[in-house]
Amino acid sequence: MAAQIIEILSPEEIRRTLTRLASQVIEKNSDLSELVLLGIYTRGVPLAHQLAQQIEMLEQVKVPVGAIDVTLYRDDLKRIKTRTPAKTKIPLSLTGKRVVLVDDVIYKGRTIRAALNAVTEYGRPQVIRLLTLVDRGHRELPIHPDFVGKILPTAAEEQVKVYLQDPDGRDTVQLIKG
Repeated sequence: MAAQIIEILSPEEIRRTLTRLASQVIEKNSDLSELVLLGIYTRGVPLAHQLAQQIEMLEQVKVPVGAIDVTLYRDDLKRIKTRTPAKTKIPLSLTGKRVVLVDDVIYKGRTIRAALNAVTEYGRPQVIRLLTLVDRGHRELPIHPDFVGKILPTAAEEQVKVYLQDPDGRDTVQLIKG
């Protein structure tokens, strides 16, 4: 049986969702000079850059954006397919900053746990918050995003795929069944 692909978010819906999420981040962080966005490789990095652009459009403030690779911090390396680690790029010390971790999909919570461990190597932030484009449920760890674009209840065997203009050449979120 062929997989069924359902579009969950169109390019326009992704754009509107990112605008709403940027507004929520602004509302929760009155002093944007202390804010740092950290995208989690792979899709979290372009999302963090898009979010920073939205914040700059709304508030005329440039927010630093970094990229963090959590591959070597994962507790399930032996069970999952791994890739060559990407270069972590942290634009400044995170000590005392208000960090927002940005990722495309939250599922079991293991990537976020690894990201929390990785962040502490770059300072001790005042607060760390989590922003995800899609929350598909099925948590194995007590981790919950502070900012969510779309809550999408899924079956464990289904997949959620996020495609972004950079690096994929298109913007869409798909649910793949079967």
